[in-house]
Order: sequence, then C-alpha cells, then structure tokens
Amino acid sequence: MERRKLGTQGLDVSALGLGCMGMSEFYSGRDEAESVATIHRALELGVDFLDTADAYGPFTNEELIGRTIKGKRDQFTIATKFGNERLPDGTRLGIKGDRDYVRKACEGSLQRLGVDTIDLYYQHRVDVNVPIEETIGAMADLVKEGKVRYIGLSEAGPRTIRKAHAVHPIAAVQSEYSLWTRDPEEAVLDTTRELGIGFVAYSPLGRGFLTGSIDDVEKLDADDTRRNHPRFMGDNMSANRKIVQRVKEIANEKGVTLSQIAIAWTLARGDDIVPIPGTKRRKYLEENIAALGVKLSPEDLARLDQAAPPGVAAGTRYPEPMMGALNA
Repeated sequence: MERRKLGTQGLDVSALGLGCMGMSEFYSGRDEAESVATIHRALELGVDFLDTADAYGPFTNEELIGRTIKGKRDQFTIATKFGNERLPDGTRLGIKGDRDYVRKACEGSLQRLGVDTIDLYYQHRVDVNVPIEETIGAMADLVKEGKVRYIGLSEAGPRTIRKAHAVHPIAAVQSEYSLWTRDPEEAVLDTTRELGIGFVAYSPLGRGFLTGSIDDVEKLDADDTRRNHPRFMGDNMSANRKIVQRVKEIANEKGVTLSQIAIAWTLARGDDIVPIPGTKRRKYLEENIAALGVKLSPEDLARLDQAAPPGVAAGTRYPEPMMGALNA
C-alpha cells in the first residue's frame, strides 16, 4: 500500500482512506455486519485511515468504529470531527466551535471510539460566530494533553486556514473534491500547499454518482438524503449524466471502472492528496483500492479535464441552506 504524508508534523497514512459515514446514516442499505467486515478487509489490504464524525448517526458511526477496531486500535489511524451539533434523535442544533464545546465533543468521541487519543481531529464546519483562534486554541490544548495527535479543518476557506495554522500547525484540510467538484482548485489547494498542509478529499465518487450506478433518485430508499440533493434532481440529473458518460468512455478504453478512474484522477492531482471514498461493502472497497494501480498519462488527464472541467456539474453541491457553511 502506498503511503502519503498529511502535513509536516509526521502524520503518515495509507494513500487511500475509508469514509465510514454511510455505514450509519444518510445513504440507504445499511448492514452493520458487512460494515464491520469492510473495515477489517480494508486493514488486510493496507487501508488504515478511517474517517468518521460525531454527527454521523448521530454518534452511532463512532460507536461502530469503536467496536470494530477493538483489539486492533494501534493498526488504524482514526480521524473524527466535531462541530455539527446534533441530539441523539438527529435534531440539528447548528455549528458550534467554542472552547467548552470543543472539549466536551472530544471527550464524547474518545468514549465512543474507545480510544485514549484521536489521531486526527477536525473541526467539521467553521463556526463563524466564534473566532477561529479560540477553536484552534482549544484543539491545541487537547494535543498538549495527549487526547489528540494532529488537528485539521473541514470545508474551511483560505483566510480561515491561514489564521488557524498561525495558532497551531494544521495537518490536513478536508473538503469535497472530485471530477465534478473541483472547487478546492480555486484557492484552497494553493493555500494548503503553501503552508505544508495535507489535503483529504471526501466524496471523490460524487456521493456515488460518478460510479454510474445512480440514474434515478426515485429508486433510492426514502431515507436516502441524495433524493433531495440538487445534483441528483430533475434537469441537473440529466445534465450530470452526460459528464458520467464522457468519463465512462475513457474508463472503458482503459479497461477500468468509472469508480477507479474517478479515484485515480483524484490521486493524480498531487501526492499531498488522500481520497477517502466511502463504502460499506467489501466488493466496492476492493474495487476502489484497485484504483491505486490505474496509471493516468498526461493525455488521459487532459481528456478528463475536457470531460469534466471545473464548474461543469449542474446544481449546488449541497442543498442551498447548507451552502453558507462551506469554504468559511
């Protein structure tokens, strides 16, 4: 398994991570036994970087990971997040980043994960009502106390990243990045590279759309949040299917799947980038890991740029009420 460094403080992870969110919420078809088997299989294949958050479930995804890694904790690098405050019944209370909340959230995550230290702790979304210096200062205290090894930000903009990094070194910034979401190329990646910060790309498969397996949201279960996602709806769906078809032609020529070429493209964007495709099934995990063996030539990359240039996707990447929390 290829390894990649996140930041300059010593965090070293598998070149591909595993996003665990869908094992507990948001996407349909949950199966805990298969999810557990998928995490164990990931480790067998060299993928040791697991991504979760207290908001997933809420709380139950961390608990699932805690049960799964028991007895093998030292073989995994665990990343989790705080900041999207929710009640156990799922009620959303908003974004929170004050000092007291950071500590409370961390204690909860440590307990649910069953660990003494979180390897990479992210602020899930930036709380614009709390100075980033306060939030990062609280996270830095957790590092000093040994409860957190490295700290990160999720969906933060360049100005916030710079201010945060001035308080305490940031190991990684996590943002959505894929063939149909190239927003980080506008400024975020330039900033992380200037500061020596790693980049973690979530949803490199476009929430499953770039696999080519979703052609009608009405076929998804009623509790699948993609049914209300702008890029999966109406005319947007029709327009975005054309992107998939163009990429599929290239994938077919190379004898690989759509998923593999989408992940290979993300991997090829830089050695400082670690994609974390999410899956809850061993079959798709193994398919995703095989993307590490897909080599894209300069000509392949140029064709993919033509097939999916920046800004090509129809529809916002989250429902409108959630867009304000991005790139803050």
